[in-house]
Amino acid sequence: MPQPSHTVGSNAIPLLNLCIGDAFDTTVARFPDREALIVRHQQLRYTWRQLADAVNQHARALMALGVQVGDRLGIWAPNCAEWCITQFASAKIGAILVNINPAYRSSELEYALGQSACQWVICADAFKTSDYHAMLLDLVPELRACRAGELQSARLPALRGVISLAATPPGGLLAWSALQARAGETAPGQLATRQASLHQHAPINIQYTSGTTGFPKGATLSHHNILNNGYMVGESLGLTEHDRLVVPVPLYHCFGMVMANLGCMTHGSTLIYPNDAFDPLLTLQAVAEERATALYGVPTMFIAELDHPRRHEFDLSSLRTGIMAGATCPIEVMRRVIDEMHMGEVQIAYGMTETSPVSLQTGAADDLERRVTSVGRTQPWLQSKVIDSVGTTLARGEIGELCTRGYSVMLGYWDNPKATAESIDAEGWMHTGDLAVMDEQGYVCIVGRSKDMIIRGGENIYPRELEEFFFTHPAVADVQVIGIPCSRYGEEIVAWIRLHPGQALGEEELREWARARIAHFKVPRHFRFVDEFPMTVTGKVQKFRMREISIEALAGEQGR
Repeated sequence: MPQPSHTVGSNAIPLLNLCIGDAFDTTVARFPDREALIVRHQQLRYTWRQLADAVNQHARALMALGVQVGDRLGIWAPNCAEWCITQFASAKIGAILVNINPAYRSSELEYALGQSACQWVICADAFKTSDYHAMLLDLVPELRACRAGELQSARLPALRGVISLAATPPGGLLAWSALQARAGETAPGQLATRQASLHQHAPINIQYTSGTTGFPKGATLSHHNILNNGYMVGESLGLTEHDRLVVPVPLYHCFGMVMANLGCMTHGSTLIYPNDAFDPLLTLQAVAEERATALYGVPTMFIAELDHPRRHEFDLSSLRTGIMAGATCPIEVMRRVIDEMHMGEVQIAYGMTETSPVSLQTGAADDLERRVTSVGRTQPWLQSKVIDSVGTTLARGEIGELCTRGYSVMLGYWDNPKATAESIDAEGWMHTGDLAVMDEQGYVCIVGRSKDMIIRGGENIYPRELEEFFFTHPAVADVQVIGIPCSRYGEEIVAWIRLHPGQALGEEELREWARARIAHFKVPRHFRFVDEFPMTVTGKVQKFRMREISIEALAGEQGR
């Protein structure tokens, strides 16, 4: 009888039965004088004791503002020391941190603050082309004439005030420094009492998922969810207090705030933020100058680092490990990271915001083939299965939808029971929407999103397979494959290609190369040579935008 595609992770490492604030205090007590946080673009460095002083001061100040257990506290800022401090301070007082994408504009901001009923929001003054102050004052004009904590907004009735990271924010916004000054209004004993009253299974974080259709949904995560996920990721990497992790990924996303901040905190490792947003040169400099042992990133980030013209100026030999995640990890890129960046123990992690995020991960002991062809095996204390369209568990080797169950599955979507019920079934399984295949040893390969599968003339075509194929061409630096509507075949294949610097390649030349190596129905009908792909701020490729652009471009060509 064939073995079912259902695996259970190890339970050898006990789960942490703590709230985040208590775990933080444990690490501070163990490693008070070791470096905790280095923020290079702000020229700030904290030991664990110094970081604890800042976190406790901020927590007491928020309590002085009247922030209660369960209140929602939004943070709208790029990577910075204040982001990290706010994450741990809010956890200590039981406020639910609402992560707001730094790329959001007014309408998206209004939706996130309104849907979560945020009472307070902490914001930067500006980031890239976004003027946060101007957008907030346009959205909440009542801010100009109100005192801190006394806001009464017509459009956002739950909002009580805004805290700005700027030195001198406009009237009505409370400066970060002025907030800190209020810490003295709350005695340390009051903070300790509040912290002791918290429950590990209570919600502590809301992260809005960037869906391609409809409004974003607020994945609601508990202390238990994200603390343990960060811990288990760190355990797989073998992190200790001697490790130093460079974090170019955004903190507003699970990759930054869970896998990095909580993963390092639970092991006493040092966090290094190279910049407020990803910059390949600053990332390489941070690795070399800080003698980092670990580096995180999505594939596009590693590609940018590998292809940077100054990469060879930097000594990356201190690196040993890290994680590549957040998108499909091309085999050729993984090999280059291992060979050229000295990351011999680099791992692949797979998951989604709704699962805190990681549910599958390769291990340091896995051979190279496993680490470049799969997303690993089921994480400790979790279960994975692959099912067909009616929910039946498939046999090993068959393609179906991947589902996850266990401690990491979110509490639900904030104030959206219908969407929660559509994603988490009655048995507690989170349906990922990803197509996967599990082998005899329990390793899982993601073959694409169920909605991304291309059906051309009755043939099922998996974009991941074609992307890996085109990566083997020596001129190709990055590739994304999508399907677009076609009246004759149902769908046609479009390949977006980014070439290595200095390389030249024509569409017909690439097509002929492909025809000699893969089945004719898999050869893309259309190629687009581009310098970059449409991206989210987390570095994920926006395939829905690629479809829209491709359809518009082809319609324009046919209309000429």
